[in-house]
Amino acid sequence: MKLFIFGMGYTSQVIAARLRGAGWEVSGTGREGTHRFEDRDAVLAALSGASHVLSSVPPARDGGDPVLDAFGEALASAPAGWIGYLSSTGVYGDTGGAWVDESAQVGTGRRSARTAADLAWQELGARVRVFRLPGIYGPGRSALDRVRDGAARRIALEGQVFSRVHVADIASGVIAGMEGPGGVYNLADDEPSSQNAVIEEAARLLGVAPPPLQTLEEAALSPMALAFYAENRRVANGKAKRLLGWRPAYPTYREGLRALSATTSPIIASTAPEPASSDQR
Repeated sequence: MKLFIFGMGYTSQVIAARLRGAGWEVSGTGREGTHRFEDRDAVLAALSGASHVLSSVPPARDGGDPVLDAFGEALASAPAGWIGYLSSTGVYGDTGGAWVDESAQVGTGRRSARTAADLAWQELGARVRVFRLPGIYGPGRSALDRVRDGAARRIALEGQVFSRVHVADIASGVIAGMEGPGGVYNLADDEPSSQNAVIEEAARLLGVAPPPLQTLEEAALSPMALAFYAENRRVANGKAKRLLGWRPAYPTYREGLRALSATTSPIIASTAPEPASSDQR
């Protein structure tokens, strides 16, 4: 089994590692890949021998999908029996906190370029699985790291919720999708929640006080971060569970952060914590 990946980034490297461990041959483009995207002959040769193809490359800022623009015709005629694309649940836009599944309308939010790319990949036919992903966290990229670095923020926005997914659960979902039917799948955990709750749990695990609540104005967030808080939705994952037999190993942020905290050292507090009763003996 041979997988070719466009864009060997954070998530796709986890997928690649799992498949290599199962005996697959994996190659791809990107900083951690084996081919330069610009080396057209090498990429075409790799596509001609790949049984599976996956793209994690985001759309260009000015629109268009770099992979489809450069290799769309080659992908349409490639012998691969399976094609995957890592998309975003941002295609659903703001739902006011309501649940959204794969049957919902797309293209109403700020991710117009992502929506166009999502739909363009689907047009390649029945071989395609599109995986729509919410906020991704995992080793080195979680609320634990933001709290440790002093970059975490708690924003006073009542009723604001987000969905998220551990990178390991994306990998298991994509691999499950290699056996399941084609189509679009949301890969999200079971419990959408506020960003504040996640930051508070990370602080608890690290044994430090959470950052103070702030208004959006006080937080002075970047335009990208402000856009993140402009949307509010809960992402349903029932289709992936029903059709792929997928179950997240980390069904909520609590299990995910707890597993990550077991691999990190605690913060050294500036003041000693209150002793437990057993410490007095």
